[in-house]
Amino acid sequence: MAQGRPSRLLPFLFAVLLFAALAGVSRDWWLRGVSRALIRDEGPAKADIAVVLAGDFRGNRIAKGGDLVREGYVPAVLVSGPSGFYGLHESEPAIAYAVRRGYKAEWFIAFPNDTRSTQEEALAILPELHRRHAQRVLLVTSDYHTGRALRIYRAAEREMGGRMEIRAVAAPDEEFHPDTWWLTRQGRKIAFMEWTKTLATALGL
Repeated sequence: MAQGRPSRLLPFLFAVLLFAALAGVSRDWWLRGVSRALIRDEGPAKADIAVVLAGDFRGNRIAKGGDLVREGYVPAVLVSGPSGFYGLHESEPAIAYAVRRGYKAEWFIAFPNDTRSTQEEALAILPELHRRHAQRVLLVTSDYHTGRALRIYRAAEREMGGRMEIRAVAAPDEEFHPDTWWLTRQGRKIAFMEWTKTLATALGL
């Protein structure tokens, strides 16, 4: 019987090696799929207001919000501003940055808050949007964050009994390229963290 074990093991080892070879050959294809599964960019459309989510310290999200006003999609942008940013709310330096880039200060509405997650942010921002009687909202965030953010905001809106139309608009991020993210350390970190948060959200954590 001992002589039969190697023979039974060989097909398993062959299958493992074959799978590894196929994974290596098709690596670029399925790694692109890993990133594309995170993204839900629905593109801009006419709306009552845009919301720029916190968490981008390079200015891409706030610039995208300014572009939406400049291009006539929305009249104003609500800028989420969690506290703890060197003693400031994040919306303060974000709006100042946008103004330095040539966007008009009156386009932006600071929304200081003390949230620490996308879920908490949604529960803080949605009542403010209701107070402003917004019916159509553009949710602006980094491309890799669009899928998770959109699911969270839509689920929270349903739980509140609202019927607000929420549409995700992606802002590019120079440190994350969906087609080549695995080639840079920062790209790998972003993908790992976003998938970790996505799975945690799915599990209700």
